[in-house]
This record gives sequence, structure tokens and C-alpha cells, in this order.
Amino acid sequence: MEAADEWLLQSLRLYRDLHTFELQAPTRLIEWACGNRVCVAGYGQSDGNEILQLIPPPTLLTKEAQGLCPERDFKVECGGFSERPVYSLKYVPDTSLLVTSGPPDSSLQVWQVSAEDSDVIKSVSTIATENGTEQSWAKIATISARGPWVLHGSRLDRVQITEVESRKNVYTAASRGSEELSTLAFLDCNTLLLCCATGRLCLADIRQPQSLMEATSVPSAPCTEQWCMGTRHGAQGSEPSSQPVARLSSRGLLTLTDLRKTSELVALAKARVPSPGSSAEFLCVSWAPALEGYLAISGFDGTVHVYDTQSWDSSGREAEPIFIHKGHAFGGAGGSGDPPLVTVHTWHLQKPRTLLSAASDGSLHVWDWVQPCGKCG
Repeated sequence: MEAADEWLLQSLRLYRDLHTFELQAPTRLIEWACGNRVCVAGYGQSDGNEILQLIPPPTLLTKEAQGLCPERDFKVECGGFSERPVYSLKYVPDTSLLVTSGPPDSSLQVWQVSAEDSDVIKSVSTIATENGTEQSWAKIATISARGPWVLHGSRLDRVQITEVESRKNVYTAASRGSEELSTLAFLDCNTLLLCCATGRLCLADIRQPQSLMEATSVPSAPCTEQWCMGTRHGAQGSEPSSQPVARLSSRGLLTLTDLRKTSELVALAKARVPSPGSSAEFLCVSWAPALEGYLAISGFDGTVHVYDTQSWDSSGREAEPIFIHKGHAFGGAGGSGDPPLVTVHTWHLQKPRTLLSAASDGSLHVWDWVQPCGKCG
């Protein structure tokens, strides 16, 4: 309790804003939806995993800081129940549809966020895959550039794009590899980026179905090491090739890659994280959408680290975080009796230094750190 009290006292000078909220069940996803809403979902193995669309606290909808406010100030706008654990959820842009995935197989579930006079998120269809019995759950990404599409797959040789409403196959990637996938992303309506759990990056162009180009490999590492990636969305109209790609490993290695020069790494650094545990399932790395060169990582313990990458090089030396959010670590024990583990984080789309993070004890935090004197951004 003393440590928690000390952290709260420090928070008065470390944070511009800090909000805490307790979910009924922990989530491993935080997804922005239409109208600055936020979606979360349970990932337990029981039948009743709740999917919720939340209205954020008022300070997230205004430009001015309101100070510390540790209250239950998220409001549930609508919700539904999934019979399976929800490991991933993506809002389909320009629609009222959500797509979810999770064990025990690689099928997808499509949900309709009901009209304003209803508070129900209802299941409308299932997208089965050719390898529907595959035990690995599907990683997903969505886009609406040509139509409501979902990119999905659990392994490199099982990646496809499906039109969400008609459930028609739009594209199937050609690959001889069968590595497990950790992250998928649309770079634009024609270009896909796939990250394998081994750290291997592959580019695909849907106009050339037989083309699957491998980008930079990662530094040699133990075969047990797991990787994930984060892509940064550039300004409207910018070239996707100018967007840096960050990869994070379960050992805390971070690589930055410019897809215009896929044969070399732009930067390599070592994050200051604890020794990796037996699981890397909550690894998360993300670029700040409104702050140049900043990224955040989580999944190692009860903290979220923020880094400024603009001075990084290829030396691989340890990087100094500019801020560490420690709030979840003081929230009590998780369901298993272990200290809470951060399961996911995401950046606010407009507020430069505001992040949302969730942990295995059901805590959901919104925080905006104080920029140290002499730092810009």
C-alpha cells in the first residue's frame, strides 16, 4: 500500500491527466471505433465474454487537461456477448461493423453495433476459413478503401482478404512458408505487411497474388524468441513506404525498418525491460500517431514504456525510456495471484502524449504524461 501511495503522490507531478477504470473482466484489446468510442472485450475461456463499446471520459474529447481524476468515468454505450474468447477486435472503417477473432480456431466473427435506439452489439455472421480447424487464432486487420475488407490469417501460407458483408474471398497470399503470424497490417488498399512470430517481415501486393517479398530479417536470436510489429500511419496522402515499421521481441529488442530499403535496419536498440518470461502473448509495440518518432511498448510486466527513437542508430545499445507508466503495477494481484501484467496499450489518435492501457487485473487507464523541461513535442 505504501508503494501505491508513493506512486499516487508522484503522479501529481508526472501526469497531466490520469483516469482509472475497473472492467468486469480483463481485456487484451483496446480499439478505437466511430465517434471516438473505445471497444474492449473479455478473453476468458468461459462462454460469456463481453464486448463493450465505451464512451471515453470527457477529458479525452476535449483539448484541455482536466487534472488527476481517478474515477469510473468511462460509460458503457452498448455491448454484446461472445461465446468464445476475444483475442482481437477491429472496427471496420466507415461502417457499424466489428470483426473479432480468438480460439479455438481461425474463424472470424462479425458484429453489428446497433442503431442509436439500441444498446446491443449483435452477432451477424461468421467468416469460416479453408483451414477452419487450425488451432491458431487468426490475426486481423481491416480497411474500407475499396470496400469493407478484413485481412486475416494464423500462418504465413493461410493469409487472405475477405469482403466482410458478402464473405467473398478477395485475395489469397501465395507463400511456401508456414510460420505462425503475430501481426498483420494494411499499408494501403493494395499493400500488405505481415510479421511472423519469428520476426520475419513479408510484403505483399494484392495486384500481384504470386508476389510475397521478404523484407529485413532480425538479428540472430534464440528460436524461442517471439516478435510482434507496429506500423505508423502517415499523414493523409503520404506514401506508405515512408512509414517506419517497429518490431519488438520477447527479449526487449527493438528494430526500426524503412520499407523503401528493406535490406537494412534503420535502427536497433534494447529496451530496458525485465527478463522475458515463458509467455510473449501480450507483446505490444505502437507508434504515436501525433508525435514524431515516439513509440510505446508493453507486455513484459505491469508497466508501459515510452521511447523517443529519433536519436537511435544501429548500435543495439540500451535505450532510455522517456516515460514509464507504472500505475497497473500498483493495482493489486491479477486473477492468478500474480502481479498485474499489461495486456495492451494504444495511443490517442489526436492527443500527442495520451495513451490508454489495460492489464490482467481488469484495470483500464488513460494517462497523459508531463513532458520534461527542455524536451519538445
